[in-house]
Amino acid sequence: MKKTLTIAFFIIMLFFLYHVRAISGYGMDASHDDSKYIVQEDKALNPKTHYSIDLLTQIDRNLNPETYESYRKLINVETDGTKKEFVLFTLKKGKDKVAALFLSPASEKGRSTLRLGDNMWLYIPNVGKPIRITSLQSVVGGVFNNADILSLDFAVEYDVEKVEEDGDEQILYLKAKTKNIAYDRLRMWIDREKKLPSKIECLTGASMLIKTIYYKEIKDFGDGIIRPSVIETDSPLYKGYKSIMIFAGIKKREITDEAFTLTFMPNLESLRK
Repeated sequence: MKKTLTIAFFIIMLFFLYHVRAISGYGMDASHDDSKYIVQEDKALNPKTHYSIDLLTQIDRNLNPETYESYRKLINVETDGTKKEFVLFTLKKGKDKVAALFLSPASEKGRSTLRLGDNMWLYIPNVGKPIRITSLQSVVGGVFNNADILSLDFAVEYDVEKVEEDGDEQILYLKAKTKNIAYDRLRMWIDREKKLPSKIECLTGASMLIKTIYYKEIKDFGDGIIRPSVIETDSPLYKGYKSIMIFAGIKKREITDEAFTLTFMPNLESLRK
């Protein structure tokens, strides 16, 4: 009797182990098949995602080389028509480094600003060390804020949520990658052929309009840089006011990392050629 029970127990254990192995094998096969389906799904989705990323990067490169210098004039127009003008020499390198030097008016000459990622500083001669500023402030007043003046590539700060077709244009719906970015959302109209923006609406997370930026007067700056030379902005928050940015020159340039340090801010003038 005892021997019979032992044999029966042994048979039951073999049966149990066989099914455990079969189930485990099935699980491995299912996992393998799921991975295959996931890969296939990614292949189906990626072209659209890559297209959006590539499109935004192309817009960035059409507007500016990745590393460059520029000269531009900023004009603030008051409600009574009076104007205040500033001339800036600007350097940008890579994804997150921007420095700008004020050349005029005389009251601002020698001041400089620096942006490293989300961090910004203002240097004022004879005042001491650089002071922190924020993206939503403006070192020149007017409608352009510091994020506009020391702008980074769109692809660095925003993801493309969707792209709509609109005749000869496309509309890109952009969402900020972090909460540190000046605008939660952008709605960008671009020329389908030139891949350059014509208008951008800057919005809050609740889609309230903060300002509208217009890109005008395409100009050939040489070395393959053909882009709008005039950028204008207005805002329902500052009714009657307008700010204008006019590019006089922009060109590719090799720039050392030292130029984008707090200690070098008083010396930006030395980099003008």
